[in-house]
Amino acid sequence: MYPVKKGQVAHQAHVGLPAGTYEEEHGRKGFFGKSAHIYHANPPTGWTRFEGKLRPHLFDLNLLSPTDQTDAQGAPAAILGNAQIRISVSRRSLPMPFYYRNADYDELLFVHRGTGSIETDFGPLSFEPGDYIILPRATTYRIAPNSADNFFLLIESKSEFDQPEKGLLGQHALYDPGIITIPDPAPGTLVGPEWELRILSDGEYSKVFYPFNPIDGIGWKGDLFAWKLNLRDIRPIMSHRAHLPPSAHTTFVTQGAVVCSFLPRPLEEDPEALRVPFFHRNTDYDEFLFYHDGDFFSKDNIKPGMATLHPRGIHHGPHPKALANQANKTRTDEYAVMLDGLNPIHVLPAGEAVEWADYWASWQAGAKRK
Repeated sequence: MYPVKKGQVAHQAHVGLPAGTYEEEHGRKGFFGKSAHIYHANPPTGWTRFEGKLRPHLFDLNLLSPTDQTDAQGAPAAILGNAQIRISVSRRSLPMPFYYRNADYDELLFVHRGTGSIETDFGPLSFEPGDYIILPRATTYRIAPNSADNFFLLIESKSEFDQPEKGLLGQHALYDPGIITIPDPAPGTLVGPEWELRILSDGEYSKVFYPFNPIDGIGWKGDLFAWKLNLRDIRPIMSHRAHLPPSAHTTFVTQGAVVCSFLPRPLEEDPEALRVPFFHRNTDYDEFLFYHDGDFFSKDNIKPGMATLHPRGIHHGPHPKALANQANKTRTDEYAVMLDGLNPIHVLPAGEAVEWADYWASWQAGAKRK
């Protein structure tokens, strides 16, 4: 079908908007499918109140205290989830006194704060802020932080985390596969006389005990293994003439979600180009965004360690101040992790406990977080 134009429109998306209008992208399949651009006389986020469960959410995850923050035997706290994915926060302050194996999910661990090592079947991986660590389903591992103040964002998926297709950009775009870190085999460091392996299977924990350390591999081969990538090694795709959709920043893909990384970059130079994220109503995906570091200029009252969830069907876009001041910015200074979930993402009790209920009102001029 050929694109159709009616009324006052921009000739190209996100460029040269008609004076006094607000562009909204109504798209399908997470920016990969069909789309329409609607030019409104008022900002789509100019609401005055909400009724019902559908609304944008903001969580201050700095206020969360998972059991692993004070108890070495503890576990992360799950804040969001659906049948395909689960998002949790770990604040582990002490090394695990056991080994762990997740037989229900593949895991993606993002290090927001802290340093240390993670022992795996394939060998140890050191970690530092900004690391993504891929742990295939049923990998045996143990997290051993060497700092007391740690913060991990854990994304669990019912399907594998794969690298995105890079198409015309070539295999070295976004990040060169040669930059990833792959572990060398080494024995586990946990001492015993007995070693515990804790396994999550079918939603329940079981424990297996050994008279030897189960991390005892002396070699491995294949194309399934633990590996890591740091944010600093990601080279974002940029366009100086048009604002690119979030999908251009894809880092990992699963059957149930897409994970993107936002990093500092120069803003668009074309004087007619939009410099802030365009208004869009999330369709086919729910959008979760974790704020890691920097100045999040498109949103007010956001600090590192916070997260937002914008469910499908409700508009999402820049706050009024960012929209008004976009011409004064020449580059972004933010690090963030985004997950678009294919199926509706539900807020779990631990998430509800640290939610700012009036986040929806933050698009109103002069709104402040209490």
